[in-house]
Amino acid sequence: MPIASRTVLAVTLGVAIGVAVGLGGFTFAYAKGSSYLRDDPAACANCHIMNEQYDGWRKSSHHAVATCNDCHTPAGFLPKYYTKASNGFWHSFYFTTGTFPDPIRLRPGNRVVTENACRKCHASIVEAIETPPTGHERVAPGEQLQCLTCHNSVGHPEGSGNPELIRKEIAR
Repeated sequence: MPIASRTVLAVTLGVAIGVAVGLGGFTFAYAKGSSYLRDDPAACANCHIMNEQYDGWRKSSHHAVATCNDCHTPAGFLPKYYTKASNGFWHSFYFTTGTFPDPIRLRPGNRVVTENACRKCHASIVEAIETPPTGHERVAPGEQLQCLTCHNSVGHPEGSGNPELIRKEIAR
């Protein structure tokens, strides 16, 4: 490869990397990216789309005992920050393209994370509900009740967890 071609390739590659790093850095700073590395629920309201959910959480009974991350990220450092990064990317994508669902809904993978969080904090209640008295079946063998089917607005504004949408998503 001639020296001139290598120089053009190196400059083009350098400019492309510089633009990507510059845009990424600007976006991270503009979107208050470092706030998402902490557990402060106010970070979830950086995007005005989430103001209603944030305000609902502040007025809910869960306000005193749980943050957004307690319900919406799995336990463990890597799973937590992988989920936060994935959700952050997709939230940004949907917001930027204007294709976010209204009302905002949990994606299926996030629904599992939230369901597991409910079950972890409320284990004794879940066990009492799912353990039938002798001779009674409340849940088919091998199946679990889904907390979010009935408790779809816990921690958020009443009605924000549209039960009909939730039933359709669970059925998928």
